Amino acid sequence: MKTYEQAIKDHYSRENLSDNIRKALVRTGETVSSHADTEAFDEFHIRGREATRALADLAGLTAGMRVLDLGCGIGGPARTLAAEYGCVVTGVDLVEEYVRAAEMLTAQVGLSDRVDFRHGDMAALPFDPSSFDAVWTVHTTMNVENKTDLFAGMGRVLKPGGLLVLYEVCAGAASPPYYPVPWASDDAINFLVSTDELKRLLGASGFLELAWQDVSQVSLDWLNRAIAARKAAGKGAGPAKVGLGVVMGETAAQKSGNMVRNLEEDRIRLIQGVFQLGS
Repeated sequence: MKTYEQAIKDHYSRENLSDNIRKALVRTGETVSSHADTEAFDEFHIRGREATRALADLAGLTAGMRVLDLGCGIGGPARTLAAEYGCVVTGVDLVEEYVRAAEMLTAQVGLSDRVDFRHGDMAALPFDPSSFDAVWTVHTTMNVENKTDLFAGMGRVLKPGGLLVLYEVCAGAASPPYYPVPWASDDAINFLVSTDELKRLLGASGFLELAWQDVSQVSLDWLNRAIAARKAAGKGAGPAKVGLGVVMGETAAQKSGNMVRNLEEDRIRLIQGVFQLGS
């Protein structure tokens, strides 16, 4: 039987990811000199950079804040928080190829002095207590079964009164979701909980709710627009660009289609929220 770590790697890993990104950029003639140049492929959560900015604004993140980005992927949100909000960001991801690609892109856009990355497990954080002003997590907790320990670890590394900023997929009224989805190919690493259960777990872990928004409908609308735009691009309507397929693999379109079905049938819900660590 696969270990949890192996199941995660099997789902997310992309061999030679950094080289594949470089080759794709050369093939399309794109240049990368700013974090804005990678928006089409480095924020592979629903609503992309739009969601990153909305969440950062909701949390009131400001210049100089130390932010821990858990499940950072190839670093898109971390670079946005550094470049646009002035935060100092540390990203952690279990997939080593993601971390290497994140470091490569961050150096290329000149943000390595404000953003660094660690290969590791967000359920076993190697940081001192009270190290961060905010913990940021986007589309990650559904891969973690023991959320009680996960949230306790987040609380440990946050400063008193620090913020937990999250944008997550939750279980809807129907189940299971259609697979594959961006976070799972089957139920082996799918640990969705309902919105009520997520709130309960956060409260039990000492977090106080500051903001909570259901963004399921806006996410569904965004997905439908993105799928329509991708189909138009495939018919030659506009220049070719590096897209999510370079990171998500050949099943990227299928995963997006299943997300639409899952949202339409209330098999999943999307929420964004801000919580504060209580005393």
